[in-house]
Parts: sequence; C-alpha cells; structure tokens
Amino acid sequence: MSAQERDVIFEITRIGDVQRVAAVDVASGIEVVVQAPANAALVDVRNLALRKLQRALKGGDDAAGGEGGDGRPGKLV
Repeated sequence: MSAQERDVIFEITRIGDVQRVAAVDVASGIEVVVQAPANAALVDVRNLALRKLQRALKGGDDAAGGEGGDGRPGKLV
C-alpha cells in the first residue's frame, strides 16, 4: 500500500495561539507532530503533517539503520 493510500488519523489541539497537529499512520502506529499558528488554515497544517508522516514512513528503509548522523539512535530532522 502506498503512502497516499494509507489510513491516517489527525488530532488537532489548540493551545493558546498555537495549534498542535498530530498525524498517526494506522497500520504502523508511527506518529508525527507539527505546530503552527492557531490562525493557519486547517487544510495547510494537515497537509504539512501528512507530508512529514510520509517522510517518516519512507525514512525507515535508509542505509543509516535508523541512527542519526552521529551514531546515536533516532533520526536527525
């Protein structure tokens, strides 16, 4: 299944002047979070979160083995 066909759950929380948008891939459970101004268009921040999630899903098959550039676990973003 391609990244465009995956089921994604969005959670949008407004915290003061900021909105926090979490995107969760249903199949893998991978979650990413973006923050944007509270007055930003909902469609724009959802698309931003979706692109970040797609990038996170693609990143699992790189040659680095899931480690940052300095040898520590995690991903350098």
